Formats: sequence, C-alpha cells, structure tokens
Amino acid sequence: MDNAVKTRFRVDGMDCASCANKIDTAVRRMPGIADVSVSVTTGTMTILHDGTTDLDAIGQKLSGLGYPAREVKSAQEASTSTAGHRHGPDCNHEHHSGHDHGPHGHDHAHTHGDQDAAVGEGLHGHDHGPAEGPWWKSRKGRLTIVSGAALAAAYALGHLVPAIETYAFIAALLVGLLPIGRRAVMAALAGTPFSIEMLMTIAALGALFINATEEAAAVVFLFLVGELLEGVAAGRARESIRSLSALVPKTAVLEEGGKTREVAANSLAVGSVILVRPGDRISADGVILSGDATIDEAPVTGESVPVRKAAGDPVFAGTINGDAALRIRVTAQAEDNTIARVVRLVEEAQESKAPTERFIDSFSRYYTPAVVLVAALVAVIPPLLAGADWNEWIYKGLAILLIGCPCALVISTPAAIAAALSSGARRGLLMKGGAVLEGLGKLTAIAFDKTGTLTQGKPVVTDILPFGKTGYEVLALSAALEVGSSHPLALAILERAKEDAVEIPSATELRALGGKGVSALIDGVEVFLGSPKSAAERVNLPLAHSRAIAALNDDGKTVSVLLVGNLLAGAIAMRDEPRADAVAGLESLKQAGIKTVMLTGDNRRTAGAIAARLGIEVHAELMPEDKQRIVRELQSQGFITGKIGDGINDAPALAAADIGIAMGGATDVALETADAAVLHGRVGDIALMIELSRRTMKNIVQNITIALGLKAVFLVTTIIGITGLWPAILADTGATVLVTMNALRLLRPIR
Repeated sequence: MDNAVKTRFRVDGMDCASCANKIDTAVRRMPGIADVSVSVTTGTMTILHDGTTDLDAIGQKLSGLGYPAREVKSAQEASTSTAGHRHGPDCNHEHHSGHDHGPHGHDHAHTHGDQDAAVGEGLHGHDHGPAEGPWWKSRKGRLTIVSGAALAAAYALGHLVPAIETYAFIAALLVGLLPIGRRAVMAALAGTPFSIEMLMTIAALGALFINATEEAAAVVFLFLVGELLEGVAAGRARESIRSLSALVPKTAVLEEGGKTREVAANSLAVGSVILVRPGDRISADGVILSGDATIDEAPVTGESVPVRKAAGDPVFAGTINGDAALRIRVTAQAEDNTIARVVRLVEEAQESKAPTERFIDSFSRYYTPAVVLVAALVAVIPPLLAGADWNEWIYKGLAILLIGCPCALVISTPAAIAAALSSGARRGLLMKGGAVLEGLGKLTAIAFDKTGTLTQGKPVVTDILPFGKTGYEVLALSAALEVGSSHPLALAILERAKEDAVEIPSATELRALGGKGVSALIDGVEVFLGSPKSAAERVNLPLAHSRAIAALNDDGKTVSVLLVGNLLAGAIAMRDEPRADAVAGLESLKQAGIKTVMLTGDNRRTAGAIAARLGIEVHAELMPEDKQRIVRELQSQGFITGKIGDGINDAPALAAADIGIAMGGATDVALETADAAVLHGRVGDIALMIELSRRTMKNIVQNITIALGLKAVFLVTTIIGITGLWPAILADTGATVLVTMNALRLLRPIR
C-alpha cells in the first residue's frame, strides 16, 4: 500500500492470544486496513492503513468487544497539543492528560504511536492486573465481585425462601452472563463466532435450559474469576517490559549559559549538556565532557561490575552514576536512546510470531469448531440412539464445550516467547521476534567475525623490548612521539603509558614520515619510531634483535622499533587481543554441539595467531562477499548457520545466515541487518542466547502438554460422569493460569 500510515493503539483488557486473535480479526475487516499487529504483552495494537480509516470507529469496535482502546500519541504530539486528540469511546481524558511520557520511539514517518506509550501508558491501567492499582478497582474486578456477591445472595435467599431459589440463581447468573453474552455477540459479528465468550454463553444457557441454575450461576462466576487470574498473570509478564522503560528518569538537569535547570528528559536535544549527580540515573545517551566516575551499567547491559568512565567515554540512558558529578553531552534524543531502542526491538519482536505459534494459531481455528461439534454429538447421539437421559447428556455436552476452550493452548507459545524475549532484553540479549528466538536453538554452526567480535577491536601494547634503553624509557619516548595522533597504534601506546603512569617528555619538530614512521626532537636528540624495515635503513639491527622482532611478527603482532639518534633503543609490539571471555564462550558453544569458525579480512599470520589462541577454525584475507560465500557453503553442507559480526562488511553475511547476530557496539547497518544483538558484546552471551532459546522451546512443550493434558483428563472424566461444569471451567481457566505462570519462569536468570 502506497503512503501507508501506521497508528498504534493502547488496548485494555487483553490477556491472552485468544483476545488478540479476536481483535486482529475484527480490525482487519474494517475499511482501509492493510495490516494489523497485536501485542498481548505490551497491551498494544499497531495498524497499517491508507489514511482514510475511521480511527474512532476502531475504538468503538474494540470497546464493543470488551477491549477499550485509544490511539497513542507520541510525546511530541502530546506536548504540542493537549486538545483535539482522537480517542476511542472509552478514553479517560483525565488519565491521559496526566500521563507522564517517558522515552519513546517510532519507526515510520507516519507513526502516531511510540514505544513509550506502549510500554508506559500502554501498560499502565491494565484492567486485570496490578499495574495501576489493586485488582478489585479494575472494571472486570468489580464485575467479578458483584457476580460473587449476587451468587452468595442467591444461596442465602434460596436457604431462607426455598420457593424463590431458582429465580435467585437466574438473577445471579444474569449479572455475570449479560456482559459475557454481549461480548460473544459482538465477537461473532466481528468475525469470531467460536470465542470463549460464546462457548460460555451457550453452556450457561444450556444449563439454564436443563434447570441447573445453581451450577450455571457458579460456573459464570468461576469464569470471571478465571479471567481475572489470567489478567493478573499477564500483568506480571508486562512488568518486565515496563520496567525497562522505567529505568530512564523522567527529568534531567540541563546546563545552559552557566546555569542549570530541571527539564523533562524527553525534551533533551542532541548536543544539550546535562549534569548528573552521584547516585542519579543518567537521563540520556551521551558522551562525558568532564568528570570521572564508576558507572553501573547492569540495568542496561547486564554487566554486574561497575565500569570506570572519564571524559570522552560514552554512557547510556538508564545507567547509574556512582561517585562523582558528570557533565554529559547528549548524543541521542529520547526516542533513539539505548533503552528506547531495546524496548522497541522487544515490542516489534513480540508482534512477530514464531513458527510454532503460527501453527498453534492455525490449529486452533479448526480445533474450536471441532470441539463444538463433538459437544453437540455427545449431547444428542446417546439420547437419540440409546434412549439415554437427555438432561444428563446435554449436561455432559455443555461441560465438553467449556473443557474444549482453546485459551490455554493458544497462549502456551506466545506467553513463553514473550517472557523469554523480555528476559533476554534485561540481560542485553535482543532477538527480533519469536521466529529468531526459536531458530537460535536450532543452530549447528556459527561463523564469527574477528575484529571487534572475538577480539577487543583495538590494538593494545603486548610487549616492550628494551634494547639500548629501559622498558620505561622506551615507552615514554614512544608516547612522546605519538601525542596528538589518532592512529590506532598511537592510541595503544598512549593508553599503555597512561596505565603505567609514565611521565611523557615533550617533543618538538614532530614529523610524520609516510609509510615509515614518525620522528621528533626530544632534549635535542632525534628520536624515530617506525617499522622494522624503516629502522633497518637507519641502523644495523643485530641478528638477535631481528629474530625477536620476527618472532613477534609470527605471533601476529605489529612491531614498531625505537631509535634514539643512532642507538637502537627498543621495540614495542601491539596486537588486537582476544576478548577476555572469548575462549570460555567458544568452549560453551562447542559443548552445546555447535561448530565454530572465524571469518576475517585480516592477514593469515595475524588471524592464525589469534585462532590458535582461541582454538577455532579460521578463514583469513576475506572480502565481504567471501564471508557471505562461506556462510552459504556451511548451509549447503547441512549446517543451520549463525553469523556474528559488528561491522558494515559483515552485513552481507549477516543477511545470508539463518540467524545473524550483531555484537556490542555494532554499526547501525549491522544492527538493522541482524536478527539479534548482544548489547554488551560478550562472546559467552551467544551461548546464553542459545540456551535461552532451548529453554523456551522446552517450556513451550511443557505448556502444550499442560493445556492438552488437562483437557484430555477432564474430557474422559466428564464422559464417564465423574466431573461436570464446575471442574470443566476450572480445567480451562486453571490451565491458562498454569501455562502463563510456567512461562514466567523464563524471566529468571539464565544461569
């Protein structure tokens, strides 16, 4: 659809996948709708439409189904206008206007909604859960209480005045059944005739027909209790995502013209300077201008050890400043900060269904009508063919209707996937959808990039060889030549000098000698730092020193030789070293039965030295298309292949792989191309991500077993006359709650 518009709605009362399916079906039938994505976990719906769609009509339609909805405005829209918003018929203006928008994000030029609304406003005020107050203050909570009170009153009246007992239970039945029946009719008109509300309505009316009024009233009450429990369980799942958004403070201390003032965090512009006091959360992504403090990044990256950061270092919104005031220049607006991007990825992921979930959805479309048919056959065949008692078998048929409700089965997969995606996001493991989460556990081979993935991505000084000077002097003189340079090797020398607290002498007449090195005057003496070949052109290199340098080269290290006048003073070796956890991370993958290879554009000698230390197969001197070719070769050999990388040159291979994973501070291109991302870049987190996938699939199998197993047990016991309507409704709602609570176990730490 050309010029498509994307609009997001906040939807209340949506507790399970069946609710989402009813909403999806109803909205897709409306004029101008191109696509619909419903997220149970975030309580939101995103529609793609042609711009002519009546958004008020959508709100009215969903309200009729029992899911009050309102369009979500972005923070910018909300701040520029407090009137004229388009709302659904059930919008509470007082609540809306008082909402404090936090970080938000949108991914389309026409997007009306944002992730803040989805995670902030969209999760507050859920009808059933504790998100906005006690459950008894919610709409369905109040209905459940009234229904329970009516049932208790019916028992009391029936005991005191037996003649009106039947009428008392009918009245109690109608208190709960009328709202349920209304929703059933609206769902049928909107394209979902076989909803749980319809099954419940038929069962209750059937029980009324056979004069089981007391049991019918009790079953309706239990149904409402079950819905309430489902809502509470769903609310717990939503808390994980909402807590991500809550990490970012609502206000920031802005510094302007030498003065400070408190402003809304979502109003900060790129380039603004903010002051963060010790103990405060950082309110925006940025770069430290002044100050030196330990930063607790655990809320964002899962890194348990605080990181020391100083001027020039990047910081993330939502992290905690430890022990000193910091001045920070903002580098990203609220909708683009790290937390907002994480939440947006999680939201989008939860709207993307896994293959197992799609199969269950498809299965349930045939399953529910089949249950209705079986219930009808159970109710009529024995009386017609065997002369059995009509009341008895109609009763059994009604019980089967309730047993056959697909709620627990339908939610078995999305509940587990939502919990797993949230759990991963809390630990810096981002997966773009259920299909990616499911696919990670099936990987049998992983191809790693070298630089920035298996290695730190920047060279460090590994060896200092003192020839004519001491090691301290070699480092000091070398650093003096590199002051002010931005070359990676120069930065490595300066960083080592800083770590060793070396006093760097002043140098004059600095000259860069193209392709050879750099020279300067220090204390009136010419000092040169350059390649061994260039140094050999100036002085004779003794055989022992040449061999030492060659050994370092063979180990994949870059060596710079220092000359002071005509004296061979020493040499410094540098190399991009493996990440601290690379060996352990690769070993974890091997133990999981996964083949690992390293793909790099680096020279064979350097790549081979790194590979030998890591114990990994290596392919070196590759162009981007070569990496893509090797990934496809692994796939042709039958491997389900993942590709891990962090650069633009990894994008083709990331796209070609079955699962592409971007590492750490990956480029935007890599992040957009990849299916998943490891936020803090630890190699060991790849194994954790795969373990989370496998745990999730086991959890889904458990959920499906619970859902179908309970139904099978109660189906048999109902047919043989052991159980009836009460256990039937408990089998449905109980299974739904059990499945949801089992899925929430995935929110626990991975290890």
